[in-house]
Amino acid sequence: MPSETTPVPSPSASARAEHPVLTGSGAILAALEKLGVTDVFGLPGGAIMPFYDELMASTAIRHILVRHEQGAGHAAEGYAAASGRLGVCIATSGPGATNLVTAIADAYMDSVPLLAITGQVFSTSMGTDAFQEVDITGITMPITKHSFLVTKPEDIPGVLAAAVHIATTGRPGPVLVDVTKDAQQKSAPFIWPPKVELPGYRPVTKAHGKQIGAAAQLIAESRRPVLYVGGGVVRAGAHAELLRFAEETGAPVVTTLMARGAFPDSHPQNLGMPGMHGTVPAVLGLQESDLLIALGARFDDRVTGKVSEFAPHAKVIHVDIDPAEIGKIRAADVPIVGDAREVLLDLLPAYRDVAKQAKPDFSDWWKRLESLRAQYPLGYTMPEDGLLSPQWIIEKIGELSGPEAVYAAGVGQHQMWAAQFIQYERPGAWLNSGGAGTMGYAIPAAMGAKVAQPDRLVWAIDGDGCFQMTNQELATCTINDIPIKVAIINNSSLGMVRQWQTLFYDGRHSFTDLNTGHDTAMVPDFVKLADAYGALGIRVTKQEEVEPAIRLAMETNDRPVVIDFVVSRDAMVWPMVPQGVGNSQVQYARDHAPEWERE
Repeated sequence: MPSETTPVPSPSASARAEHPVLTGSGAILAALEKLGVTDVFGLPGGAIMPFYDELMASTAIRHILVRHEQGAGHAAEGYAAASGRLGVCIATSGPGATNLVTAIADAYMDSVPLLAITGQVFSTSMGTDAFQEVDITGITMPITKHSFLVTKPEDIPGVLAAAVHIATTGRPGPVLVDVTKDAQQKSAPFIWPPKVELPGYRPVTKAHGKQIGAAAQLIAESRRPVLYVGGGVVRAGAHAELLRFAEETGAPVVTTLMARGAFPDSHPQNLGMPGMHGTVPAVLGLQESDLLIALGARFDDRVTGKVSEFAPHAKVIHVDIDPAEIGKIRAADVPIVGDAREVLLDLLPAYRDVAKQAKPDFSDWWKRLESLRAQYPLGYTMPEDGLLSPQWIIEKIGELSGPEAVYAAGVGQHQMWAAQFIQYERPGAWLNSGGAGTMGYAIPAAMGAKVAQPDRLVWAIDGDGCFQMTNQELATCTINDIPIKVAIINNSSLGMVRQWQTLFYDGRHSFTDLNTGHDTAMVPDFVKLADAYGALGIRVTKQEEVEPAIRLAMETNDRPVVIDFVVSRDAMVWPMVPQGVGNSQVQYARDHAPEWERE
């Protein structure tokens, strides 16, 4: 077997003229450029160093040096979710690659188009427990659409073209390409476009006409339908088609946590978000429906509650581009495999044809839903401890920033409040970790979103727990002129865990105090931390300080801004469906909870 320094024979002059000879690293760079990649997030190391040597000279691709590989992954996610384009992250072998795993899993759960490129040890060293050797393709196999291991430079163009195709078509998701160091160093003719052969990978985008007709008939026969809209509508870019279809049918719409913005919140047919912390009209609307029209939704447990009690009298039309999702949780009366946009384009004329014969009457259904809206409006009570209301702060951020801004949230109470109390009018305005529930998502995701859409105002709405997981990326933002705004909803605790401990563990707050404010010494002091990172730090403890601080953050664009909002730790997320029960047991507020759920 040749050594690491063995020269590769040069191709003939004619072959060189037709196909330039590049190192494997050069082939990675050339392929990315030809695939339209303009921004990447990464951190170099030994096994990926040859590629970084090539990348240094690129004028077409902007590389953003992160402070932690997890930040690179989440930034690529935020870039993709805000723009609809492929996100790209890069890491070295071993711990560099494993630090990407959380972000890759996150992208897999939330169907985010992501390309992760990792370096690997020399192919001659693989399997020997070499320094920083990890089987990253094996590790990520369950959380990627596909993982590639490349050991020869001539394979690089084809693998990268295939990886991007897989990541961005069908149900989007992450693809990992692991390239050995010798494959990066050796040379081979660069053949473009490569011949991409993917046996068995044939995503179905166009639905079967018979299923479309059956769905139209079911809608016409229903009296209490609900359009149950999931994140697949956002990924498919089907928001305009959804709006037309909803208005044509007159059916109510609910948008899941991943679908916020897919249908305008201001639209009278929008009942809000369903699920564990959804609005009462959305939750009970699903429960009392006779037909669920599920569009790009996967019947997640946070939406269904106890599955056996979910929408017990409803028939189901399930539209999803991933056939594995249909029937996985709830049997579908009309299963439709296809792209949400393509399906809606076909379903609208089919429904019109059926409705000509007998247009359904939803008037009684709307009377019931309007009564639920009147009885259970989404709201909150101001805290009695003299501290700020987190809901009011988040609502004010949304009011002042408007629907054209981008809002990336961490995970926990602040995530739910941001989903509830900001009005979302367009897809791509709301970024969050829905399926994986990854703390630390907000800061790097906001960073990625700002890189993708530099002219938009971008907020990271974070908790004091989440913020401490990835705040080092503020350095990345400062150095690379990425002026995101960070709102820390600081209740000095792991808020959502604390809420559950209050409700279900007799108020035993076990290891959830973070000592970031209130009556304790601030560890850390977020304002000093922001200053250390070159950001503008602001602390807000009084209601009259809230709006001026938000406006100052919006006006400051020469550096990142961090606002430490010191809020009440007793504020809770309502409504709430306790885990393990049916959605009919939704609790509107603490005072309405049964005795066994109280402290």
